[in-house]
Amino acid sequence: MKLPLYQIDAFTDKIFGGNPACVVPLKNWLPDEVLLKIAKENAVAETAFFVNKGDRIHLRWFTPEIEMDLCGHATLATAHSLKSILEYPNDKIIFETLSGELIVSVKNDLYSLDFPSRMPVLTELPKIIQKSLNLQPKETLKSRDYVLVYDTEEEIRNIKINRQIFDQINLDPGGVVVTAKGQNCDFVSRYFTPQSTILEDPVTGSSHCSLIPFWSSRLKKEKLNALQISDRVGILECENKKDRVIISGKAKTYSVGNLWIE
Repeated sequence: MKLPLYQIDAFTDKIFGGNPACVVPLKNWLPDEVLLKIAKENAVAETAFFVNKGDRIHLRWFTPEIEMDLCGHATLATAHSLKSILEYPNDKIIFETLSGELIVSVKNDLYSLDFPSRMPVLTELPKIIQKSLNLQPKETLKSRDYVLVYDTEEEIRNIKINRQIFDQINLDPGGVVVTAKGQNCDFVSRYFTPQSTILEDPVTGSSHCSLIPFWSSRLKKEKLNALQISDRVGILECENKKDRVIISGKAKTYSVGNLWIE
């Protein structure tokens, strides 16, 4: 069986930036074990699979290990594939997902993702996470992910993870996001996933479902600019809208090809 395969760099305006995602259009769903094997073979943080139902798109996301409940950069990558490669006619794309209906609006080369808000709440920092970090946060919050708040962007850049300890944590399907006010933007972050092939995710749209309401409340503003300061760097335009968040970014096509499975 021959299937199309697109690799897209999301939340960036240049190749080799942002977060790479693979996108695989399907006519019908394949068995979950096959989807997981494809994701593992692709060896990027997320592979998005979709079935076009005409007025809406059925979308699922797989890491090399598990199916995810929500993924921002692979959703953006899918929207970019639909518009720039497959000539999808509508500028409003409706996705059916495990997190409900998600809408992506396209204007020029900017993709705006309408995602659920996940305001984190104060909690205690688990000792296992504490031991895995070289720098300790001033606040710990949690929604799907642990949100660790620091004083400065420099601290975020200098955080190191002891992977031997960190991989003892089971946060399926979540992770740990570290964040602080930015020097040249409203806030910065980095994102780490225990027990995963890729420890640090370059750009994590879903973590901003928590970061946006948190920093909107903290900074007293609804529209924010964010950077995820991984090696590849992600650029995100954010807006807080009560029980929803808008996460906007650009994307670039890296490759267009095919995969073959028996």
